Amino acid sequence: MVQLQRPYSLDVSASLLRTEGFIDGRWVSAASSFPVFDPATGEEIAKVSDCGTKEAQDAVNAAHKAFNLWKNHTAKERSILLRKWFDLIIQHREDLAKLITAECGKPMKESLGEMTYSASFLEWFSEEARRVYGDIVAAPAKDRKILILKQPVGVASIITPWNFPSAMITRKVGAALAVGCTVVVKPAEDTPLSALALAELSVQAGIPAGVFNVVPCSREKTPAVGELLCTDPLVAKISFTGSTATGKVLLRHAAGTVKRVSMELGGHAPFIVFDSADVDKAVAGAMGSKFRNSGQTCVCSNRFLVQTGIHDAFVEKLAKTMDAELKLGHGSEPSTTQGPLINSRAAEKVEKQVADAVDHGAVVVRGGKRLQGSFMEPTLLSNVTSDMLCMREETFGPLIPVVK
Repeated sequence: MVQLQRPYSLDVSASLLRTEGFIDGRWVSAASSFPVFDPATGEEIAKVSDCGTKEAQDAVNAAHKAFNLWKNHTAKERSILLRKWFDLIIQHREDLAKLITAECGKPMKESLGEMTYSASFLEWFSEEARRVYGDIVAAPAKDRKILILKQPVGVASIITPWNFPSAMITRKVGAALAVGCTVVVKPAEDTPLSALALAELSVQAGIPAGVFNVVPCSREKTPAVGELLCTDPLVAKISFTGSTATGKVLLRHAAGTVKRVSMELGGHAPFIVFDSADVDKAVAGAMGSKFRNSGQTCVCSNRFLVQTGIHDAFVEKLAKTMDAELKLGHGSEPSTTQGPLINSRAAEKVEKQVADAVDHGAVVVRGGKRLQGSFMEPTLLSNVTSDMLCMREETFGPLIPVVK
């Protein structure tokens, strides 16, 4: 069992713990609120405004109005404001990391890393903002000249996941703001506090009202809000990171008005180890790939395919390394390397995959048990075959199934 020995409180600057929607430069209350929980303890951290289609529409309207001003800022002016936002994120890096650990569950070391990563996107795009050049293209006729001008498309709907609640916002928003677009962000219902803290710092950086809007909402209101953000004619672009199933729904919504769409959906990445591999390096690679954020990353390996000659040595070394390096606990504890999964549904999915594998003949080498709340033991399975559930669907949890 994971023993959480003491109560955990969220000790961050009051100015960064925002719980209302952020629309047109103002903090906006909704008619109701929804709870945000610490996934490690199950305790409520905060109640956040449960925005609906009205607030989403207000945010789109505000972004559209602001677009007409923001697009006319010079590239240098936009660059300076993004750089100020970057500087403020670095200044408040520790408090922002505490928010991530509290609502997402990842260990503080990883949360601090995410904040550095998050800020780097704003730094990068603040510099690239000044270098959005056009082109002059050779014309087919002597009396013509072809010029290509790059212009912002307009309002962008940004729908982000819970596993990187800060970085997935700055990655998308930094690019959009740099070129003169305005945005409406709908953060994941599990992790709205990080998005709202970024909104507070955008105000301090001087980013104009309406350029950056945040519409938090509960799981129940997400379908309706998502549909509005993908169908409203004032929205020109949609950027989404999340599940393939949700991506298909949003694509259908976007098709009606033929919006520009960027999507990063589910993955099923293989980790392949040949007989010629260095076992120590292969094991280190597997540990880094699979157990970052307890296996809850878009790019972590899902299927481990190990050639026969190296299989036994790889599995034995990996099991010993898991014993030595992995420690479950609350993310704020310095010794923790594995936090909880985001919620009980996530833990149930991993539990189901392990049970299915064992029923079909897999051997549990390490772990395999669901613990309290949404904690799941880091698990290593051998004797895995391609017909098992863990080999046919994305896991998003700390499970390594090894196929010989």
